[in-house]
Amino acid sequence: MALRSSLHVRIHQLLQSPDHGQETCIRGWVRTKRSSKGIAFININDGSTQSGIQVIADSSLSNHEEVFKITTGSSVEVFGKLVISPAKGQKYEIQASQIKIYNLVTGDDYPLQKKRHSLEFLREIAHLRPRTNTLGSVFRIRNTLSYAVHQFFQERNFLYLHSPIITASDTEGAGELFQVTTLPLNNLPYSENKEIDYSQDFFGEKVGLTVSGQLAGESFATAFSDIYTFGPTFRAENSNTSRHLAEFWMIEPEMSFCDLEDNANLAEEFLKDLIQTCLDQHLEDLEFFEKFYQKGHLHTLESIVASSFKHLTYTEAIAILEKASVSFEFPVQWGIDLQSEHERYLAENYCQGPVVLTDYPKERKAFYMKLNPDQKTVAAMDIVFPSLGEIIGGSQREERYDVLVERMKALDLSTEEYWWYLDLRKFGSVPHSGFGLGFERLIQCITALPNIRDVIPFPRVPRNAKF
Repeated sequence: MALRSSLHVRIHQLLQSPDHGQETCIRGWVRTKRSSKGIAFININDGSTQSGIQVIADSSLSNHEEVFKITTGSSVEVFGKLVISPAKGQKYEIQASQIKIYNLVTGDDYPLQKKRHSLEFLREIAHLRPRTNTLGSVFRIRNTLSYAVHQFFQERNFLYLHSPIITASDTEGAGELFQVTTLPLNNLPYSENKEIDYSQDFFGEKVGLTVSGQLAGESFATAFSDIYTFGPTFRAENSNTSRHLAEFWMIEPEMSFCDLEDNANLAEEFLKDLIQTCLDQHLEDLEFFEKFYQKGHLHTLESIVASSFKHLTYTEAIAILEKASVSFEFPVQWGIDLQSEHERYLAENYCQGPVVLTDYPKERKAFYMKLNPDQKTVAAMDIVFPSLGEIIGGSQREERYDVLVERMKALDLSTEEYWWYLDLRKFGSVPHSGFGLGFERLIQCITALPNIRDVIPFPRVPRNAKF
């Protein structure tokens, strides 16, 4: 007999219902089941909430013998009455009048049993880990943040740009592109000078997966004033750490008629808006992370939203680090690339909160960043959070044609390859700025999970592209 699916409701909606005694229908997966005196207590979750809901099944069910064989992981549909639960820790439960079993998990090989699994183990079963409490919370938060990103920019009249994923431009100039080719790898064509002949390739030139949508964003910002990209990016960087992925999502706004100060202000407003959205909509999930991963994390998030980010120039930061009574692994002197230990000291010890670092040595930053009047530094910024480190990087772009050309020549970058980018400095150039936020870094910040591989559905890292 088919159940009355018109009554179907998601569990999180059911738990928020002001009424009980109503007939309802849920569908989901069994988390736990225990039996006592002819009654089965079945916890069912449909992914919409952390806690799920308890279903009471007794021998009055027509298929009660089959129901009493239900195991963890099985998929079911339940029809019954929503009633106030006498048990502690739950508002409602369902008195089942009918249970349909879609799939009964048999045997002992279902890997998600009622115990705490390590995050490392769960990565080995990434196809099943969304069913766990930790990853369920992560991806509910990720979903909300994705929507909030678009909402933030759309409410401010930014244009959403789909920047290309396949590109001939290396935005960062670091050569860390995944190459895209249709050439036969076991029989590559070579030119007379013994170099690979890319004229025979699909695009007729060497191309790769994008590391950033910024350059395309600058092009559109000179037509629409304010734009943003939000899409997948790729780095062939052999960094096997808890903070790096080979494939990740990037949020990159670009604003015309915008200087570095305006850029930093927007970035601060953006971060606070996204964190506040999660505090408003995902308290249950955040309380879970607070309990099991980082005590005091909720207070940290609330303090970030309530604070005004402190600002330091790179030069000021170096002076502070040189005077610090801390033995850093990487020695401190002007001109170094700030390491994670330096950034964390500045955010956690000196500023005791988020800090915006600006005006870095030009040798440490990309070619497109605006050269400051001192000729030594560029109008760049990084926003650094306690515990996590850098979360946003951005800059005012170099809008002066001659200065940009000289900068590119100094770095041995081909002006011919970037001809169209230089055109933007010849035809209606304006001061403009932008920043990049790695989406997974943001989710790491909000969930307090120690490894970035646990905030993306299927992590891509060196020597691992499973699933």
